[in-house]
Amino acid sequence: MYIGLGIFLIVVGAILTFALNASTDVVNLEVIGWICMIAGVLAILLSLVLTNRRGVAGGGYSARRVSHTDPATGTQVDEVDVDRDGRV
Repeated sequence: MYIGLGIFLIVVGAILTFALNASTDVVNLEVIGWICMIAGVLAILLSLVLTNRRGVAGGGYSARRVSHTDPATGTQVDEVDVDRDGRV
């Protein structure tokens, strides 16, 4: 998701920096363009780091739930096993 945002910010920043010839007294559009391009690169790098940390193939978790009635007391017993690596 951040890769698309990063590409968008890089494109908008490049347009503001290199293609736009307008000038204003309030803000410097060239500086805003550079800031957008830097933010776009950071968004792409953040996306790649988070994808690597979660793991592409083994990301997520798995869970197994077992419910049964205890014969001695007659109470309902719920057991939940959760594994972060995808193995139960």
